[in-house]
Amino acid sequence: MSNVHSPSLVVENVTFHYDEDDKILENENLAVHGPGLVTILGPNGSGKTTFFKVILGLLKPQTGKIFLNGEEVTGNPVKAGRHAALVPQLTAVRRDLPVTGAEIIEFVLRSRRQCSGKSCKEKLRELVEIVGAENYYKKKLSEMSGGQLQRILIARALATGSSILLLDEPFSGIDPGGREYIVDFLRKTSREKLILLTTHDPVLTINSSKMIVIFNKGVKAYGSPDQIFTLDLLRKAYGSSVLMIERCLHVVG
Repeated sequence: MSNVHSPSLVVENVTFHYDEDDKILENENLAVHGPGLVTILGPNGSGKTTFFKVILGLLKPQTGKIFLNGEEVTGNPVKAGRHAALVPQLTAVRRDLPVTGAEIIEFVLRSRRQCSGKSCKEKLRELVEIVGAENYYKKKLSEMSGGQLQRILIARALATGSSILLLDEPFSGIDPGGREYIVDFLRKTSREKLILLTTHDPVLTINSSKMIVIFNKGVKAYGSPDQIFTLDLLRKAYGSSVLMIERCLHVVG
């Protein structure tokens, strides 16, 4: 069972290659203990999604170990799934399936034994209220906007009861109002859960994060926002796309 009081992630000497010419992780180490928001920052195509798949046991590293809440879960999605839940990129979600938001959330609630009988309807309503989806959760996925679907996917992840949430590019394709809502939700939820979030835009979550991870085909640096948000470190991820303009750092292009 997940230790919800002290969620943790430990990545220990992990190497993962798709092939010799496509090295994503090379002897990586990262440790995060306790609840809070961790922003994994890097450009598109830098391997952030692959990193999540390794953490979730969906890909087995060539070397090293992954620990979630103290349990080794390396290459084992069943074990990892006891502790962590993924909110995938919107582009990875099939929206042509004839299912409603309510159905996919309730399916997870029942399959994870978070409720039974009529109590599942109450738990479902509770989750959609938490994410602000009361007005459309009974719609089919194909009828939802990107922002609406994102909230349903977050509710589905919450339905697992996991103490660790992994959100892969949750702001892509979301309007500014939807982004603000998600940031506010993450700020509140990270008081109790460990949330890892990948993004190529550092602005949205930097003030809410307890840790920033600079990532580009591996962990380049990590630490508090004050430690990490420097020109030299950001250029490890973005190269010359980072500019200093009037004493403020900007990522362009």
